[in-house]
This record gives sequence, structure tokens and C-alpha cells, in this order.
Amino acid sequence: MDIFNAIIQVLDSTIRLSVPLLLACLAGLYSERAGIFDIGLEGKMLVGAFAGAAAASVFHSALIGLGMAILISVAFALVHGFASITHRGNQIVSGVAINFVAAGSTIILGQAWFQQGGRTPALQPGERFEAIIWPGADAARDVPVIGPIYAELISGHSILVYFAFAMVPFTWWVLFRTRFGLRLRAVGENPAAVDTAGISVAWLRYRALICTGILTGVAGAYLSMVQNGGFVKDMTAGKGYIALAALIFAKWKPVNAMFACLLFGFLDAASIRLQGTPLPIVGKVSVQFMQALPYVLTVILLAGFIGKAIPPRAGGVPYVKER
Repeated sequence: MDIFNAIIQVLDSTIRLSVPLLLACLAGLYSERAGIFDIGLEGKMLVGAFAGAAAASVFHSALIGLGMAILISVAFALVHGFASITHRGNQIVSGVAINFVAAGSTIILGQAWFQQGGRTPALQPGERFEAIIWPGADAARDVPVIGPIYAELISGHSILVYFAFAMVPFTWWVLFRTRFGLRLRAVGENPAAVDTAGISVAWLRYRALICTGILTGVAGAYLSMVQNGGFVKDMTAGKGYIALAALIFAKWKPVNAMFACLLFGFLDAASIRLQGTPLPIVGKVSVQFMQALPYVLTVILLAGFIGKAIPPRAGGVPYVKER
């Protein structure tokens, strides 16, 4: 039973750790399906995390914090669109610039506003999203097998966790069952054909980036308002880049993206669980190695197990209308 409880705890951590990856991965899915390569997911998550925690601390409201996180993240996404769509700039350079601006501005503003070394004050109840306990979860906790699954894995998460996983079927429906999704996928494959049909390529891509901004804002808010209870310097810790890796691993499909993010979340959860634990044959492994393990395995998985991943054909290429 101890082994079963340990498995439940690892799976519970897997769900919690995969949420920001999943939201950022779905965010990148919208932009890349529209032909905009967005390496700035990391930066938009970071400004969302800072804006959410700062606004929640000042206004004492989790909802205001979430709204501010989304607003600022969408603003950064529109800046990326202005550079790469309107002015046809290099999308990689624009995304890297967003990451640098986000990393520097959050520290400077955090220190200027709160004088805590770039941190925000710890969020109090009401300023962060609390766990939702489902009916009967506490009573079912002692029921063998089913009880821990219901009480730990299904119940006990914040509303943002359920939102993240609900976005998977919703994104699939939007991309493959709506007119907007059809046009979005078309503009990522052949923008000239979309333009010939009288549809604005630029407006479609801007709308895709707005979707990206919304989801990265929620991902950032989750980090600071659920997982950590406040903003700290560089708290995204490369999750935006891992989300991009998961997107390639999933071959730009929403359901595959969910499983890829769960896999990376499991690797992260397992590395945390195994820190300082003696392993058979090798003995106790250093903490630094266990912390690096998810990233090493990510590279191995991408290099050898996904086969040929073909991105949208117009991805990363500015569209120039033929005259």
C-alpha cells in the first residue's frame, strides 16, 4: 500500500507540474498552426506570472490577478505580432527579445514596487486560487484504490488545473471543427491561398497570437497564484522552452500535446521524488543530476523517439502579399 500511495503522490505531482507546460504548449499550438513561430512563450509566461501576483497582492483579488496576467501576456503577444506580422521581422529575434525584456522588466518592476529583491509579497487566501474539494472526497479517501484516486488525483486541484485540461478537447474542436480553425490551419500551410479567398492573413495571425497570449497568461498566473503563492525571479525556469519541445514531440496536435506534457511533468515529478533516495546498483544520486534529468530525457526523446516532425509549411516565414 505504501508503494501505491507513492505512485498516487507522483501522479498528483505530475498533474500539477504539467499544467503550465500544457497551457504554454497549447498556446504555441495556436500561433504555430497559424505560421508564427513563437519562442517567446517563456517571456509571456513570466510577465503573466508577475502581473498576476502583483495585481492579486495589490487588489487582494485572485480574479483581478488572473485578468491582469492575461492582459499583459496578450499585450506582449501583440508586440510579437506587430514585429513579425505587420513589419515582417524575424520571428526568432522578436521572440528572444520578448524573453529578455520579460526577464529584466519583472525584476526591475518587482524591486521598484515591492522592495523585496524582485519578488512580490506572499499571496494570502483570497489572493490566490485555492484547491477545490469535490463532494465526498474526504469520505472516500480511506476506500482502497478508488478513494485515493478520487481524493488525490481528481479532487483537490485549483480551477486553473481543470481549465488547462478542458482546453485540450476545446482546442481540438476549435482547430478541426470550426471555420476559424480551418482558416487558421490553412494560413499556416498556404497563406497565399487564404489571401486569394479574400481572408486577411494578418488578422487571422493576430487572432492566433491573442489566443497564445490568453493561454500563456493563465499559465503564468498558475505558477505564481497556485503553485508558488507569489512571484520570484525567473520562476518559469525554462518551462516555455520545454513546452515548445513538447509541441514538436506532439507533432502540433492538441491531444498528443497533453500526453507529451504529462510525460515531461512525470519526469520532473519523478526527479523531485528520487532526490536523495538511494537507487539499486548506483546508490544515492546527486541532487544536481536529478534536477537535470528531465531536460536530458527531453533531448533524448526528441532526438530518437518522435520520428520526423513536419511543422506547418509557412511557419516562421513572413507573408508578403503578391501584387
